[in-house]
Amino acid sequence: MERTSSRFTTQRLTRLALLSAAAVVLGYMENLLAAVMALPPGIKLGLANTVLLYAIYLLGARYAVLLMLMKVVLTGFMSGNLAAAFFYSMGGGVLSLVMMLLVKKLGRDSVSIVGVSVVGAIFHNVGQILVAALIMETPGLLFYVFPLMISAVVTGIITGIAGRQIVRVLRLPGAEGQG
Repeated sequence: MERTSSRFTTQRLTRLALLSAAAVVLGYMENLLAAVMALPPGIKLGLANTVLLYAIYLLGARYAVLLMLMKVVLTGFMSGNLAAAFFYSMGGGVLSLVMMLLVKKLGRDSVSIVGVSVVGAIFHNVGQILVAALIMETPGLLFYVFPLMISAVVTGIITGIAGRQIVRVLRLPGAEGQG
């Protein structure tokens, strides 16, 4: 009995490591794409959220929280500016994930994965702007949330459609509801 439990733990850790790596790589590619396209500050496609949507819908809240934390920490180390990257990413990540989990739970029958993704994109921007306004002691930054909402809805829809396809294709036997 203990052997099965240990093997299952190894499987969970391996899955978490692979998903974390995928989220970090997608986030890195997204940063390169944003630089090439010369997008305004704060506007990104949110590719890593496809991995987070997968975790939310197929692996459970605990996996999603661990995945978000792993992505924030690893991305912070990779950026070379751990303190700033950590606080901005953590603010956006925590608020986004909490709201996605709430909307998924409360809107179980009426909110699609695309809707959950849009909520996540919006609240990720809100969280990052709140952290920036606090760190920089500049409340005027809060007005930047409004232009970011337009991009959040568009990118949230795109990411949600991609996440929906990923969830359909990558369902793993025995993975649903774990966490």
